[in-house]
Amino acid sequence: MNDNGTRYSAPALEKGLDIIELLTDHPEGLSLAELAKELGRTTAEIFRMVVTLETRGYLLAIGDRYVLSLLLFQLAHRHQPVRSLVSAALPLMTQLAKQAGQSFHLCVYQKGRVLIAAGVESPERWGFSLKVGTLIGLTDTASGQVLLAFQEEPQRVEMLELHIPVDGELEVNPPQLAKDLAQIRKHGNARMPSRQVKGVKNLAYPVFGRDGHAIATLTTPYIERIDNAEVPSMAEVGDMMKDAAQTLTALMGFNVYWDSATQPSR
Repeated sequence: MNDNGTRYSAPALEKGLDIIELLTDHPEGLSLAELAKELGRTTAEIFRMVVTLETRGYLLAIGDRYVLSLLLFQLAHRHQPVRSLVSAALPLMTQLAKQAGQSFHLCVYQKGRVLIAAGVESPERWGFSLKVGTLIGLTDTASGQVLLAFQEEPQRVEMLELHIPVDGELEVNPPQLAKDLAQIRKHGNARMPSRQVKGVKNLAYPVFGRDGHAIATLTTPYIERIDNAEVPSMAEVGDMMKDAAQTLTALMGFNVYWDSATQPSR
């Protein structure tokens, strides 16, 4: 046993993982000296590891700073469950974008945060969307709250314990969050003004896995038109999204979707 209570240790691997995990919180990058300081190590201790990670394509050197490349993101999307979900969702999202004139995202939970796994931009002249691969808040976004709402209590507690706030994420108010999640379970979706950007209303529907728990959300940052253009209302877009989320749920192997009479087991 080592000091952490595990049977075996791999110091070099641990150093590499520490570097990668640290850089996920610093998109602007860190210098070798800054990496060493943050990790509580000397530059000599981590120099070889940084060079190796750069050589293997996990890090990019920009001037004297190191940033994460997109290699980890590419590897994640070669993972079969994520790849299958994204492949199934993209045609539906593309059709939704054409019908609704809005942008759409497919979001999944990732260790205390929410990841934009796929996205389709609005075909209109303007729109609002987030980059694929972006990490967003778990507790202050419609997507995060839907992912939390449709879980069993032990899983929800674990997700909140692992919660890592993103930059700018609002502080969690547990009683209010509990009320929000209860309303989401009642209505089967989340509709809320964006807590990050003025003028955007977020609408999110769950995609259920075979166990009846939310494995993803189909989300739109809805932008209301105030000119004479004839576009679907938010309620109409919600109906479209529910149908698409129901189709995705069926493709994931779960043949029951939320409605007022029958709700997936949680």
